[in-house]
Amino acid sequence: METRRSSVTRTPGDGAAVRRRSRSAGYQLLYRSTVGAASQLCATPALTARRLDASRRAPRSRNITEKVNEEHLTVLVKKEWHLSYVTPLYQFRHAHLKSYSRRLSAFIAAGKQDGLLVALEGGQSSFGVSLSAVQGMAEADSDAEMVLIQIHSTPQFAGQDEPQKSLWSGWLTCINGNPDYLCSIPDNFVCLPLFGCHGPESLTAAVKAWFQTTFDCCFGQLEVSQTSLQWLLALWTNCHAETSIQHLKMVWTIPVALPLQVTYAVDPRDAWELWRSIRKGQQEDTGENIDLEEVTSFVQGLKSHFYRHFKLDLSAGILSQVSTGLGSAKDSGRIKFSSSRYMTTTMMLLTECALLKMPI
Repeated sequence: METRRSSVTRTPGDGAAVRRRSRSAGYQLLYRSTVGAASQLCATPALTARRLDASRRAPRSRNITEKVNEEHLTVLVKKEWHLSYVTPLYQFRHAHLKSYSRRLSAFIAAGKQDGLLVALEGGQSSFGVSLSAVQGMAEADSDAEMVLIQIHSTPQFAGQDEPQKSLWSGWLTCINGNPDYLCSIPDNFVCLPLFGCHGPESLTAAVKAWFQTTFDCCFGQLEVSQTSLQWLLALWTNCHAETSIQHLKMVWTIPVALPLQVTYAVDPRDAWELWRSIRKGQQEDTGENIDLEEVTSFVQGLKSHFYRHFKLDLSAGILSQVSTGLGSAKDSGRIKFSSSRYMTTTMMLLTECALLKMPI
């Protein structure tokens, strides 16, 4: 049975990132449908004029192993993913994933024959591609189901029971996307704005090229801004009472004559006490929500503590990386999920980042 989510669609592409068909029917339809809706959502008719939400729900531990296939979680957790944003997919259907697997496999095989895919050389007699829906990750009715993409190979002279070797993996998702905006997208588009990949760049380029050609979409680089890193710092610390964050580590880059990189590690109990003291004065007003003001106060408290000990003002620097036992994130657009229990919380923020980055 074909599953359609008519409200799960999104906005068009990034011409600077990838060349696309300038007069494609899909692009023109999406542009006409969304430009009016976007102007109702923000002060200007461009998504890039919007900002991250100033308030969000406090994260709660969620045992998604009860809903999500264990094999899928094994792929998602403990890898570093390189992030991109993706414009809506034209005529994409979750019911056709097996067909897409065959077509993508044929596309990659053609690239191998042309000598373009070095990643498939060197003793691999065959390879396979699979696209599968990851059930149980969606947070809202308007979210399309996550799609997992895997490329694997069978080594030459492999035994009958020898497992396949993973060459590349990636995923497309939308976790708790803006419902008003999603509902404004036409029925023949599906919005999966957040893309993560892990593996050789040649295979990443091949997968992106096939999606662009097949679904009239385009990809763009998704960095993680300083504000987003600060949000992750606070959200992960907020989880400490339920699940120990084990450590809190930040990397700051100080723009001096010879750029200085400062690694700042905080005992998780000290970080939790600071965060709790900030939350204590706010919770009566905010309830279960966390406000940007609290996040800013938390980061300022960490910087003040560092200054008292080392007489170095981190406010002059740029926060480039945050890490806890729950995950890590870099401003270059790399993310790692170390635990599945708070993975959806992180993906909510990243989905919002992808939608804001995406141009009309």
